[in-house]
This record gives sequence, structure tokens and C-alpha cells, in this order.
Amino acid sequence: MKLVYFAWVRERIGKAEEEIAPPASVATVTELVGWLAKRGEEYAHAFENPKVIRAAIDKSHVRPDTAITGAREIAFFPPMTGG
Repeated sequence: MKLVYFAWVRERIGKAEEEIAPPASVATVTELVGWLAKRGEEYAHAFENPKVIRAAIDKSHVRPDTAITGAREIAFFPPMTGG
């Protein structure tokens, strides 16, 4: 699956996107964030406060407990404000 990072999440990780294949035990957005946080210092820094991270699966905003099975793209971004 493709991961896309926006704003300070992208800046902390150091890349805008990547292709990954998480283990089968990673089934939800929350579990994916936890797995990513263990991939290195830059990921740990980006996901140090998972409660503020927002996610979208295939361009639709989702809750942290949403299953990632079958997702083609998952985007991570900080909270947004309107303008």
C-alpha cells in the first residue's frame, strides 16, 4: 500500500510518500501508526502523539479504529483548520 505524509508529518519523516507492506497483524489505522512509530527515530518523532494524527484511506477521512485491509492509499496529516 502507498502511504502519503502531509505537513509536519512529512517534514519529520523526511519523505512525502512510500510503498509499504505491513505485517498481517497490523489491521487498523491505530495499529499501523504504532508499527510505523517503531520503524526509526524519524517515524517515532512524527507519530509521538498519535491522538493528533488524522488519516484518510483512499481519500476518505477515517477514524483510528478503521480497518486498513484492501486500502490502496493511506494519508497521514496533522489536524487541519478552516480558512
